[in-house]
Amino acid sequence: MTQADRDRLVTLKKAKKKLIKQRQAAEDVGVSVRPIKRLRQRLKPQGDKVVIHGLRGVASKRRIGEEVKQRAIEILSREEYEGFGPTLAREYLNQRHELEASRETVRKWMIEAKLWRAGRRKIEVVHVWRPRRSRFGEIVQWDTSEHAWLAPGPKLYLIAMIDDATSRVGARLVERDSTGANLGMLELWLRRYGWPQSFYTDQASLIRTAEKRRRDEPGVEKDAGNCRPRRSAERCGN
Repeated sequence: MTQADRDRLVTLKKAKKKLIKQRQAAEDVGVSVRPIKRLRQRLKPQGDKVVIHGLRGVASKRRIGEEVKQRAIEILSREEYEGFGPTLAREYLNQRHELEASRETVRKWMIEAKLWRAGRRKIEVVHVWRPRRSRFGEIVQWDTSEHAWLAPGPKLYLIAMIDDATSRVGARLVERDSTGANLGMLELWLRRYGWPQSFYTDQASLIRTAEKRRRDEPGVEKDAGNCRPRRSAERCGN
């Protein structure tokens, strides 16, 4: 008899002697009132053993035999099953060897036999960084950042050019991210460092000019970008 069993027995005897109410006994034991009533009725004929479950110490009828477990471990230890996880191992045990067991049971067997380690996952490469260029001027990164750089104050735009090989920076703050402002930054860079081999930019229309094509030409999407309202009150897409 465990200590928990002894505590339940004391509570049950108090309820039997009406020292406490059945509802209070049920709350102390952690059950409803009905099981307390049944235990009170069985207390006299069965004695103190009434609080011990009748199936304690009895092996479950659903428990898989030791021979089945050893057979499964022997099969999964073969070279052909190396690297198998519990789910796939269970399928092969069932289909090829007619061994019935749940995935959780197979998982426990494999962990016990050190055939599989819980929590092991393949590390996937999320992003591979491009190596830097080796010489100054091969690629210059060109971008604009919007922020309140001189807070408190108006929102400004930082147009920056960064050499990929040396991290050499050229930048200027402007009030608007316009074509003129970007061309002014380009002029400053060219006067100081000359023409680079290439620029690395985003797809903004300030930097790249879209190819002009007829709207009725095949492959041209008639989206909001191609819409031209006839009156100022009209909106594209409505």
